[in-house]
Amino acid sequence: MKPDSQSKSHRSLTLALLAIVAGAFGFGYLLVPLYDVFCEITGFGGRTNATAAVVEEAPDMSREIRVEFVTTVNSYAPFELAADVDSMTVHPGKMYFATFTAKNLASADKVAQAVPSVAPVSAAEHFTKIDCFCFTSQEFTAFEARAMPLQFIVDPELPDYVDTITLQYTFYDTARAAAINTF
Repeated sequence: MKPDSQSKSHRSLTLALLAIVAGAFGFGYLLVPLYDVFCEITGFGGRTNATAAVVEEAPDMSREIRVEFVTTVNSYAPFELAADVDSMTVHPGKMYFATFTAKNLASADKVAQAVPSVAPVSAAEHFTKIDCFCFTSQEFTAFEARAMPLQFIVDPELPDYVDTITLQYTFYDTARAAAINTF
């Protein structure tokens, strides 16, 4: 190979590798927004409404659905979070209230955010939160514990094959999460 053709070969290889790196970076950068759009379109991921909804009650008293409450706390968050009841039996179309208790285990003020998800995924669009502590960040003083409300309704259009809905909340220390995401 001649020196000129060898340098052209190296140059084209370098440009191809740089294009791959730039493409991978761009894909990584766009992955979260693309995933959000995908979840919005398909209902994948069990996401529920992120803001308060206004609904009218139209109970279907002939049908009962079990709603289970599961809580987890991010491993870096100095909190406890628990549902006051493990589950409820509800009628679609009727409004219900549940309460969760959270406690700041730290000796300093903290801010937390609850992120909900619903399983099965097909139930997510039929589980509507009217009022939820997950809509906003929660500010806690040192060692503070408090009850946090959830008001919800299950849409009567929930598919017949769904007889149990699991609502899970993961609690995050928002200051810690912001510090981790800045690096």
